[in-house]
Order: sequence, then structure tokens, then C-alpha cells
Amino acid sequence: MVTGREKGNCMDEPVREFLEQNHSAIMTTLKKDGTPHVARIAVGLVDGKVWSSGTQDRLRTKHLRRDPRSTLLVLGPHAYSWMALESVVSILDGPEAVDQNLALYRVLAGDPDDLAEYRAAMVSERRLIYEFSVTRVYGQY
Repeated sequence: MVTGREKGNCMDEPVREFLEQNHSAIMTTLKKDGTPHVARIAVGLVDGKVWSSGTQDRLRTKHLRRDPRSTLLVLGPHAYSWMALESVVSILDGPEAVDQNLALYRVLAGDPDDLAEYRAAMVSERRLIYEFSVTRVYGQY
């Protein structure tokens, strides 16, 4: 289906189903001069919200702190299956970031083998969560 959805009805059931099954994405942020910057990432739905993980020192984090707009291209199971999510990103980097990263990891990969080791890694890597407030959805999904 090729579709376009604006604000209020963006996250309907077909969109949620696609995002529950497909986690590989390309994230676009904007450099200071407006040039797009892309990164391959994983995304997941946590409590109905689109999340990805990053770190304090990632270039995309710097871009988002200056301009929170981002477009995600979520890749589907075959070459012509995709979904674009235009969004505004909130950076969740408070004391809850370790638990938020754990919630995302569980959606993407299940439980970590060693929870204490995982939590320590999240702290040492200075992990945070990107939360995407989706304003428009389109694609072939």
C-alpha cells in the first residue's frame, strides 16, 4: 500500500504492525548548513512510541540538539517495502535512560545475557534514547 498520513492519524494499525515487524532504518538529521546526514540505525516501538538508541557524543545527537527534525526510512522485508516517518525528536537522556535502553533492547532482541553487564555498558557508553514524534507517514508497506 502506498499511503500518506498526517499528524492525528499517523500511527494507525498498519503503521504499528509494520514497525513491530521491521527494525532496520536509516535516520536523517540536518547539519548546520541544512545538508542531510544519514545513519543506519535500529528502531522499535516501546509503549506505542518510536524509539532508537544513541549516545551523547554521536554526531546525530549534536544535530538533533540544534534542530530536532528527522526523517526515518524504515526498511521492509523486500526491496520495495519501506516506510518514511517524518518526525520531531526528543532526546531522553535523564536518569531513566538505562532502563529506557533496556526496554528498547527487549523489543529488538529480547533479554540481555547479563543484565548487570548490559546496564554498566549503557552507563559507560552514555546511552540515550531518541523518541520520534511522528508528524507524517508515507511509503509502500
